[in-house]
Amino acid sequence: MAVDAVQGTLDELGTPLREVTFVVFDLETTGGSAAEHAITEIGAVKVRGGEVVGEFATLVDPGGPIPPFISVLTGITDAMVLAAPPFSQVLPSFLEFVKGAALVAHNAPFDMSFIRAACAANGYPPPANPIVDTADLARRVLTRDETPNCKLGTLARLFRSTTEPCHRALADAKATVDVLHGLIARVGSLGVHTLEELRSFARTPTPEQQRKRHLAEGVPSAPGVYVFEDTRGEALYIGKSSNLRNRVRSYFTASETRSRIREMVGIAERVRTIVCATGLEAEIRELRMIGSTKPRYNKRSRFPERAVWLKLTNEPFPRLSIVREVKDDGATYLGPFGSSRAADDARTAMHEALPLRQCTERLSSRTRRSACTLAELGRCGAPCEGRESEDAYARHVRGAKRAMEHDSEAVFSALEARMRRLSTEQRYEEAAVDRDRLAVYIRTAARMQRLRSLTAISQMVAASPAFDGGWDIHVVRYGRLAAAGVMPRGAHPTPYVDALVATAETVTPGPGPTPAASAEETECVLRWLDSPGVRLVQVDGTWSVPAYGAGRLRDRIERAYQGLHPHQPREGRPLR
Repeated sequence: MAVDAVQGTLDELGTPLREVTFVVFDLETTGGSAAEHAITEIGAVKVRGGEVVGEFATLVDPGGPIPPFISVLTGITDAMVLAAPPFSQVLPSFLEFVKGAALVAHNAPFDMSFIRAACAANGYPPPANPIVDTADLARRVLTRDETPNCKLGTLARLFRSTTEPCHRALADAKATVDVLHGLIARVGSLGVHTLEELRSFARTPTPEQQRKRHLAEGVPSAPGVYVFEDTRGEALYIGKSSNLRNRVRSYFTASETRSRIREMVGIAERVRTIVCATGLEAEIRELRMIGSTKPRYNKRSRFPERAVWLKLTNEPFPRLSIVREVKDDGATYLGPFGSSRAADDARTAMHEALPLRQCTERLSSRTRRSACTLAELGRCGAPCEGRESEDAYARHVRGAKRAMEHDSEAVFSALEARMRRLSTEQRYEEAAVDRDRLAVYIRTAARMQRLRSLTAISQMVAASPAFDGGWDIHVVRYGRLAAAGVMPRGAHPTPYVDALVATAETVTPGPGPTPAASAEETECVLRWLDSPGVRLVQVDGTWSVPAYGAGRLRDRIERAYQGLHPHQPREGRPLR
């Protein structure tokens, strides 16, 4: 009997999502490294066609003590896992549970790294299941107008999950199920109906990207800054690159997956480029242009003027005040901070070690008023009542200046002692708050001391090897890039250096630790100076950081955060 040929349907090109079995799982661990830390709990939910068909959950014996701050975060203590099985016994059951399913996790690379490490340690091949990362998918699907970030808690609220994430494995897995279903519903309206399409979503250029590829024509292959502009000539997005042509062309290919940038490309009508002599000049020019024009599609560096400072006031009985402007008033400043809250955390940390007054009234040796509760608690010498003279109070002021500019040991030791006492009393939440305050203070002090090491130098000339055998030369004045140039291979350096210095920007320093440029610009220069092959040509002054400064304590602070689970928000930005 003859059989008529039948054209295959679109569903036959992949596995329809309604037929896919997903296992959504989550891990709780003792730290962030699969090589150094262990699993304390695993939770998984098996779903198919939008219905839950199975669950898997168990505590796991990590084989060692659980760090106190992990116990505070997850609620899992050493006593709870005392009778739990080791993961070597749990792994076979978990692998059987996920057999034939697609694995789903929020920040899947983290969770899969622990699963793969456990498989390798116990002689099992790593899972070959398809993997879907809801965090990555959310970044591709959602816009900034819909959600400020793609953390699990934020997405759970957006999609109205019936389970609130709480850093417990099964609860977080259930919340991720709701997030997965919400994302699938969202991409379904965009024509995504198979597992293969879901995993490759947004990896092909949009029609707008394809239509506007002509905007990259004529862009030079040189370092510089590029500006996407709309029909009115308003800057939409500013970036920099060591090769403008390659970078601009990438915005019109599948490699550009950011939804907001794809949206920007759809609005853009032209690309303006500014060729720079060196990569560092391009990086600095980009920062300055973003700060001055504030393009709406740039996320970082748009508001350098919003920096916050902690000021040790210049008055008879100085105090720590949070300000937004550095003035030439003889006061001592610490910063910049990203927010008033961060500055207040650093101030609280300093008050733990230094009995400076915390009231806001102006005082003098001739005025008297009643002391506050802090005096009764021994946290203030009560100069308002005359209990402490100006000379005695001046000792605290000198200690505060030293802690801000030179030596952070006093503040570090005071907070460390307090955290040890709170941990001994099992008051872990309070100890964690003090840890975060100390971290803000140490990071900011270390950053400022490093910035001051460069901003105190009236002129520095340095050079780095270029790709063609020549040299990139930069003139830096008070931490600000004043000139950039390229010396050809084999040329004598003296004429080039002299000419660059003579034509460099005249820089008049202002007050404070960053007297001539933003902190971010000076940090760019410092990163370049730290790069391999850079040579100092001329330094007018001494380039050094305090021997007992906050930099030597920074690593101890960072080690306290190494065990954070990726779902936990982290205060402040990581150190470069």
